[in-house]
Amino acid sequence: MGASERFDKYMDHLSAGLGHLDRHAGLKGYCTGLMLPLARKSVEPMAARVDPVHASARHQALHHFVAKADWSDQEMLRRVCQWVVPQMDFSRGGWWIVDDTGFPKKGKHSVGVTRQYCGMLGKQDNCQVAVSVSLACDQGSVPVAWQLYLPEDWAVDPVRSRAVRGAACAARRRQCRQGATAPPGVAAHRVARP
Repeated sequence: MGASERFDKYMDHLSAGLGHLDRHAGLKGYCTGLMLPLARKSVEPMAARVDPVHASARHQALHHFVAKADWSDQEMLRRVCQWVVPQMDFSRGGWWIVDDTGFPKKGKHSVGVTRQYCGMLGKQDNCQVAVSVSLACDQGSVPVAWQLYLPEDWAVDPVRSRAVRGAACAARRRQCRQGATAPPGVAAHRVARP
């Protein structure tokens, strides 16, 4: 089986967790765009490369899939794990990895973007930070859980808070009042061999 067929089979597996059939093309287009060698991995340049003849329509469709369509990121992550974990070789052991990852951003409008330390850049700059838990072995790793870190300046600003779901923002404000203002650092814990 070639790479294209394996990719299609993987997309079929993930698509089964999307619910509506009309979301399948959006997932495939978005995942294809993520794998392309692009300087910016946002929907506009992805759309232009995935479907140059219909770039405007593709941009609108990808944006709808990412920003508006009702699908569960937790279900997608679960399905990724269902696919990847059985392929991992834990004969030499494995590790749980808790990590915070910074994603550099040019603007300031994406949820959680603020001037903070970004490990990818090795300095403070505008970025989003996600905290993840991954399962790893000698071959590689797969995230099993992740969440976007919401900085205090986002949690306490009423205008910015409207950009975040109400419950998530309220929970973050409670954490800020209790003094939990920084994401966890990097930690690793060895998993016992079966």
